[in-house]
Amino acid sequence: MEILSKIIEDAVFAAIAAIGFAAISNPPKIAFKYCALIAAIGHALRYCLTTLWGVHLVWGSFISAFVIGCLAIYFAPKVKCPPETFAYPSLLPMIPGIYAYRSLQAFLMLLGQGTEAEFSHYAYLLQFNGLTCILVVFAMVLGQMIPIFLFKRKSFSATRG
Repeated sequence: MEILSKIIEDAVFAAIAAIGFAAISNPPKIAFKYCALIAAIGHALRYCLTTLWGVHLVWGSFISAFVIGCLAIYFAPKVKCPPETFAYPSLLPMIPGIYAYRSLQAFLMLLGQGTEAEFSHYAYLLQFNGLTCILVVFAMVLGQMIPIFLFKRKSFSATRG
């Protein structure tokens, strides 16, 4: 039961964040509920993949982004908006901010070190966290773009009546 509550908590916070990110681009009001739903499903899926089933963060992000892209294409004709209106705000809560923060922190610590051992340690942290952050973002972009290209006709005709 505790696992289910954590999954629901993860989904709810992702939905709230997606609504905030969607508000920046000023979509139609009906699009907000779809952004929230897609983000909740995608983020909860990544949480389950990485936490419960032991999938690496990069692959979990890729699979979740693919599902987000498919859901965005599915809901786009219902609101008559491009799929990107739903996909991008839904992806933003999945950006690995902790890895970006740790990369910057390791870089700043790297600059102030006097010994080679400490320098090597912080260089390793910078490489690990920076590479993880870049690969997760790349996997998310790629995972979200694949459905748009696979279902090109549906995704590019979503705004037509």
